[in-house]
Amino acid sequence: MKKILLIEDNQIVANVYRNKLAVDGYQTEIAFDGEAGLKMMRTFRPDIIILDLMLPKMSGVDVIKAVRSEPDFGKLPIIVFSNTYLTNLIQEAWKAGANKCLSKASCSPKEILDVVHQSIGDSGITPNTQPAPAKVEGTIEQADGVGKLATSGVQDALFQADLRKTFIDGLPATLGALRTGMQSVVKAGDEMSQLKQIYELYRRLHSLTGNAGIVGLTQISKMSDAVEALLKELYEKPRSINSSTLRTVAAGVDFIGFLFGCATAPEKQEIPVGDILVVDDEPISRRAITYALEKAHLQSTSIEDPNAALKLLEEKNYDLVFLDVDMPGMNGFELCTRLRNLPQHKKTPVVFVTALSDFDSRTSSLMAGGNDFIAKPFLFIELTVKALIHVLRAKLQPQK
Repeated sequence: MKKILLIEDNQIVANVYRNKLAVDGYQTEIAFDGEAGLKMMRTFRPDIIILDLMLPKMSGVDVIKAVRSEPDFGKLPIIVFSNTYLTNLIQEAWKAGANKCLSKASCSPKEILDVVHQSIGDSGITPNTQPAPAKVEGTIEQADGVGKLATSGVQDALFQADLRKTFIDGLPATLGALRTGMQSVVKAGDEMSQLKQIYELYRRLHSLTGNAGIVGLTQISKMSDAVEALLKELYEKPRSINSSTLRTVAAGVDFIGFLFGCATAPEKQEIPVGDILVVDDEPISRRAITYALEKAHLQSTSIEDPNAALKLLEEKNYDLVFLDVDMPGMNGFELCTRLRNLPQHKKTPVVFVTALSDFDSRTSSLMAGGNDFIAKPFLFIELTVKALIHVLRAKLQPQK
């Protein structure tokens, strides 16, 4: 029987994966932090390690380095979970010796099982160790084994439905904890206290990402994934904490609450594809915005001339518009006023891009029909969060 070591601090996720792997005949042990995982590795001697890169105390990357430093485990297959948007962390994991990187927000237990099979050979089940499937009413067991597979599939579906119900029942408490955490971040009296609260909120969202991904609520898991990445960057780069970034985090938490209301319709969990227009006369700024949108797999068109942008808006529908405020010929406020006169863009979300020094005064002033602001210089992930909020909201809650 093949042995798997799972290093994962989220007990719900860890137990779901362990149960799924056990049904397929793998012996699985769980460690809830990196140090415990390394200690267990030396006695358990697994055939493969699965670990979360974003562990508390000891990072997943450090765990990989420690594993690779020991001769007995130098070639041991290592599968890692990561945040979709933390590309630098993923690159560090590859360099440290990871064999496969998966997104925690969108990876199902079945996909994990497939990767395990590919990494260490066929299923862990042997003729003498295969567990007998439990009887499930309404299924037929056939002599050729097809019925057993069907029964297993039904069991998986029932288990998934039960897990989703438990998750949905806990959403009010989860949202309350997130909002309390956000309030603690805003009200923190000094930088150290604020960083502590940011870290606590980041860990809560990390847990939410994994739990929502496990039960197949893709919209929640992917939105949580993005806000989680923004919080992690703020924690690691305190100089980036300002009124713009905190406003974006708060908007992200509020929007996750909106998505909780959509959780009872799991058949409508696809992520809509948005078409975005970026108008900015500065080439570097335009490229930064489009790059941030690409990270979320959002399509965009960028243009420097406001008059040419207005012509595009007359000819085509867009799901979101980013407008630089200070542009020659026609500023962003003027362009927004004119696009609001176009029937197809009366309700199109518009996000103004302005200098940080002007952010507070402009957000409290009349926005010429705009919906939001973001301050330069912005974090890529901050703009990604903004875009996801507005595109998803517009798709899921169409304006009349």
